[in-house]
This record gives sequence, structure tokens and C-alpha cells, in this order.
Amino acid sequence: MKYYAYDEFKKDTVALLKKIETQNYDAIVGIARGGLMLSHALSEALSIRNVQTLRTELYDDSVKRKEFLLHDNTAFKDERRVLVVDDIADSGETFLKVMQHLRAKYPDIEFVSVALFYKESSVYEPTFWVNEATEWIEFFWERDFK
Repeated sequence: MKYYAYDEFKKDTVALLKKIETQNYDAIVGIARGGLMLSHALSEALSIRNVQTLRTELYDDSVKRKEFLLHDNTAFKDERRVLVVDDIADSGETFLKVMQHLRAKYPDIEFVSVALFYKESSVYEPTFWVNEATEWIEFFWERDFK
């Protein structure tokens, strides 16, 4: 298990920003809960106030559920390009299902995926990511506030 500290998060967020900042985005969708910290950081850096959420449930702690749950709170009208943010594409199932769902619900919007980590065995590779995951990641927001 790898502990992912705030200082690493800060450095990696800056690296992600260098990859995505040259493009214009109208909104951010944070996948709750893992993508919320990064969504907030990106929204501040990119001056995007339109931050919305989806809540998914695929894991209970480190145990994968049998059933995937998706609770959608998004509402878009004039947006054209939207960042979809999560902490990791581990199995990739969450990203895959979320991206399919959003593209079906809003076919005229371009959704661009962003993550801190990507695992090579994932069924979905985010458009932008900075680290390859080779073990289970324990993020500072999962440990430091307990």
C-alpha cells in the first residue's frame, strides 16, 4: 500500500494543470468521493465555478461491490467542454460507466477525463493522468482526517 501525501498531491495537480490548462473548459464534474479534492483544486486553478458532482459506489473500503451505483446530480445547458475528475482509474469501471452515462445524457458536450493515477490494467484510460498505480493507493484525505 502506498501512502499519497498532500505534497505529492500538490505537485501532481500542478503537473495535471500543465497538461490541461491550455484548453478551455466550461465546468467540472467531480466523481464523489475520490475526485472531489482534485476537482476543487482544479476549479480554483482554472477559475471554474461550475463544479458539479456524481456519486458512485463501486468499493467499500478496498472491497469491490457486486453492484455499481451511480447517483447523478449534474445539470448542463450551454456547456461545451467539461472535465470529469476522479482520483484514480484503478479497475477503470467507474470512469467507463460515468463517461458512458454523461455522453449518453449530454451528447452535445465533450467530456474530458482527468485522474491523478492510472493503472495499466484499467479498462479505461483517462485523457489526462500523471502517475501509474502499481499498488493500492491510500490518499491523504482518506487517512489524515481520521
